[in-house]
Amino acid sequence: MMDLKLWFSILMVCVITGMAESLILAKDWHINVPSRIPVLQNSCVVIPCVYSYPKTKKILNRFRAFWYKRHTLVASNFEDLTLRPEYLHRTRMGGSIQSGNCTWELYGVRKTDTGPFYFKIEIPQHKSFTFSNNKVTLDIYRVPKPPVMTLEVSNKVTATCKVTHVCPSSPPYISWSRAGTWSTISKQENTWLWSTTSTMTFTPREADFNKRLECTVRFQGRKTAKGSVLVLM
Repeated sequence: MMDLKLWFSILMVCVITGMAESLILAKDWHINVPSRIPVLQNSCVVIPCVYSYPKTKKILNRFRAFWYKRHTLVASNFEDLTLRPEYLHRTRMGGSIQSGNCTWELYGVRKTDTGPFYFKIEIPQHKSFTFSNNKVTLDIYRVPKPPVMTLEVSNKVTATCKVTHVCPSSPPYISWSRAGTWSTISKQENTWLWSTTSTMTFTPREADFNKRLECTVRFQGRKTAKGSVLVLM
């Protein structure tokens, strides 16, 4: 499981290098969020968000952050607030609001979780702002996409199994139909999309040829997808 602080650091690099998808300027208020994210039903999604507020010489130590779906509160860093039952225990804001991290996570994604969602920040010692013109919509799909596989055969067989996802804190788990040496890495593709790739290596036997090598991907929420490739001499 990836630490959200580490993930946010990576996100900030992407924003600085121009990978940000949307930048809204309202006087001295800025926010950076994607407008749409495709999400597998029952899984989870990390909605990246970076914001900034007008500069001040005041000492600020109180920041209240809120995410809304229309007029319904869905996530907050303010622990005294009670969320509606449909979002209770399904959302989390794990970043430092004071440092500009308004990222939040949604677990157990339902078909009704399309949004659109927007962010509001309250700084009692300074100002408040609602980014109602900068909404995020989730495109929910039910069936996971099959993994992309590659295969190289020489003295050893090297196969890869790759999928994309939107939940770096809970990446999919990839397993293989055959024993061998394998490793898994995750990579950020853009501000909201990640890929997870498993690489399998083994020394082939005669029984391995003209037989399909399979990989199984299990996503958060227990949905699975399978891929296979034929091992040829």
